[in-house]
Amino acid sequence: MQILGTADVILDQREGVPVAFLNNFLFIALPYISMVVFLIGSIYRYRKTGFKYSSLSSQFLEGRKLYFGTMAFHVGILIVFAGHLLTFLFPTATLVWNSHPVRLIVLEGLAFTFGLSVLVGMTGLFLRRVGTARIRTVSNQMDIVIEILIALQVVLGCWIALGYRWGSSWFASDLTPYLWSIFKLDPQINAVVAMPTVIKAHIVGAFIIIGLIPFTRLVHFLVAPFHYIWRPYQQVIWYWDRKQVRNERTAWSTHRPRNN
Repeated sequence: MQILGTADVILDQREGVPVAFLNNFLFIALPYISMVVFLIGSIYRYRKTGFKYSSLSSQFLEGRKLYFGTMAFHVGILIVFAGHLLTFLFPTATLVWNSHPVRLIVLEGLAFTFGLSVLVGMTGLFLRRVGTARIRTVSNQMDIVIEILIALQVVLGCWIALGYRWGSSWFASDLTPYLWSIFKLDPQINAVVAMPTVIKAHIVGAFIIIGLIPFTRLVHFLVAPFHYIWRPYQQVIWYWDRKQVRNERTAWSTHRPRNN
């Protein structure tokens, strides 16, 4: 892997050694550090603390706020992630689609709408975590950190969508080749370092979040139960009064429940 090359010489002459070193760290070293930490950390956590390899759901502690927040967040993040992934995998097809102005405007409008959905959902989940005593009790510092980072990342994304239009086109033209060069172990950062600061911050934020995944609840997406889609239906019958059972003042019964 060639870390120092022509790109660095150009940066040294144009911007100076300190800036070139910072760019090399942020857009060459950081991606590899993040991916290595993600891979090793995820495997280690699964082997050592597999029972915590989940979202550690708090639905039984509070359900109403969770429902509205998690629906807006998950629907939005899935669409936004799918858009980024498809542009990364099929840049030529993306540019062909965007060659028609109406299709380009529709794509950009949908991306911004679902980005706002992620922001609204994450804001609701964050307020729920810090504002509900039960949820606050089972939260740790990393829960707060990762939610703040995701919120900032979404804010930057919405800022880019408004201030630097037609992001899907320049993503396909400039960022996709850069990302592929990272996977090919031949980083080409010229196009990236020439971008505005807000875009570079968005890229760096993505790599930071990837590196933090093994240490947060986000790791649960690696074991998402996709097999539920094609497994047979399971009938669950609940004989209890749900409100009474979930009431913290309700004493535990000394008799065996009827559905056990």
